[in-house]
Amino acid sequence: MRHPFLVRLDAGPLLADGAIGTLLHERGVPWRRSIDAVTLTDRALLSQMHVDYLLAGAELLTTNTFGSNRVRLAEHGLADRVRDLNLHAVKVAREAREVAGRSALVAGAVGSIVRGDVERSAAHEAEHAAAYREQVAALLEGGADAIHLETFTDLDDIALAISAVRAASDLPVIASVSFDHELRAAGDATPEHVAERLLALEVDVVGINCSVGPHHALETLERMRAAGAERVAVMPNAGLPSRQGATFLYRSTPDYFAEYARRFVDAGASIVGGCCGTTPRHTAAMALALEDVAPMRPRPAPSVRASAADTAPARTADAPTELAQALDRGDFVVSVELAPPKGVSAEKVLDGARMLEARGLRFVNVTDSAMARVRMGAIAVARLVQEHTSLEAVIHFTTRDRNLMALQSDLLGAHALGVRNVLALTGDPPSIGDYPDAAGVWDLESPGLVEALRRMNEGTDLRGRDIGGAASFCVGAAVNPTAEDLPLELERLTAKVAAGAQFVMSQPLYDMATLERFLERVDLGRRNGGIPFLLGILPLQSARHAEYMHHEVPGIEVPDALRTAMADAGAEGTATGIALAQEFIAEARSLVDGVYLMPSFGRYELCAHLLDAIGAHA
Repeated sequence: MRHPFLVRLDAGPLLADGAIGTLLHERGVPWRRSIDAVTLTDRALLSQMHVDYLLAGAELLTTNTFGSNRVRLAEHGLADRVRDLNLHAVKVAREAREVAGRSALVAGAVGSIVRGDVERSAAHEAEHAAAYREQVAALLEGGADAIHLETFTDLDDIALAISAVRAASDLPVIASVSFDHELRAAGDATPEHVAERLLALEVDVVGINCSVGPHHALETLERMRAAGAERVAVMPNAGLPSRQGATFLYRSTPDYFAEYARRFVDAGASIVGGCCGTTPRHTAAMALALEDVAPMRPRPAPSVRASAADTAPARTADAPTELAQALDRGDFVVSVELAPPKGVSAEKVLDGARMLEARGLRFVNVTDSAMARVRMGAIAVARLVQEHTSLEAVIHFTTRDRNLMALQSDLLGAHALGVRNVLALTGDPPSIGDYPDAAGVWDLESPGLVEALRRMNEGTDLRGRDIGGAASFCVGAAVNPTAEDLPLELERLTAKVAAGAQFVMSQPLYDMATLERFLERVDLGRRNGGIPFLLGILPLQSARHAEYMHHEVPGIEVPDALRTAMADAGAEGTATGIALAQEFIAEARSLVDGVYLMPSFGRYELCAHLLDAIGAHA
């Protein structure tokens, strides 16, 4: 007989629940406490969470057992509680059905044991396989209807887990992989490669969960379906989180998830749900959006094209940077963002820099492992750009990855290499990146980094020790004019300016009304009596891109009118996005001291069109 879980899947799309960990944190569980231990220490809290998801419309509950294996529980002194935690987690979920008066299936969650760079050996694999088998056996004993292997990135690791599940039970297997924002898993694996590998391992459902938001998850789903996956589970995060103090806030709204729930089902998803940052409110919105969906019928796999993936003049040691001089003269400054490569070759980014240089550009920004993705270091890329072109670089420099010693050491090294324009940033949280278990350092916030740079310009380090002469850094700060807590954002901006910031660059904006409201509240820009202000511009490429930027990227708002315009543009979305950006720059030019252009997905040619229109020298 076919398993009831598979029979239900074949009858139509199944709505799963959302986040467990982030929701329990939201409801009072401390961040440093073991989430898995809540099963034993606060059963009522866990039960109420499951009840809330059921009442919102979830038909598939996930157990609170993501890290309930012997290896990861040992970090909390709980290695001997594997059976108790897993068995009782299933029971809590099953009992919640009685409390809510709703029927639902229960999937036992199994997370990856492999975290970060670990030694791979036969001994480790044997230990991990035994840990997976032990956990699955307890989930089976508790009465789980299926096993959900979730948030795996390493394909060898998930293959080991699948083998362990098969050895311990006959339960259906959902095998979910987490992709980055370039739609790659570990080892640069594409959605097609992942789907083919998992199908060869005969899993029942191929899955996508965590890391990416709905926008990227939809493309991943489409590509997996095109690669032959008949059953696909889609459980994305609620966009990218933003850090506020010790907590992380997620941007994607329930309404946005509802819209994508329909798109997921239309693209052939068998299971739709959420991961980090989603709540019962998201589940309720998705349930409403899917209430009239007919039982799933066979759908043809969509046809999807995979995403494509002269030496400069010497900079003298003591002179102000070219950027500092341009700002001092009152030039209208234009800079374009360059994304460092993921590997050892910088040729692609250098080709982009040369193309922009040929259009008359003078300055580029080099990002510092944006979105916590591992890339070549910004200082190295900036040095290469300055060696091979006439461009001068502004490095993004975050306090996320470096302690006080490393921050100052790297800055001294950058100065010695002639890299002296620095945009001081706090940095995206590691939880959204390649190594979600890595610890953010944050010995300093961005105002403290600005102060460190100012002190170096005065000839000392943060402790007042002489560094052998005054540095010549040109120090920038960032601001988000659409921050949810704008008073706090302005308070931080004031602190950065007071600490010594010499110019400010903004997150992308899209309309004059927002810009004017913001400038009414701050003294930014020479025309407003403040330090130079460069307006962030990120050209939209399509309606989907506009919706993604608005709903999933922290700190960015795309007005309704622009999203409507992009939707109306259809196939002409890229041209419309460039035209809208050109129009905005022309209107804003009298209020700002320059623009900072950010091409999406490394499409530098889009910024080249803007450079032609606005004049990179102007």
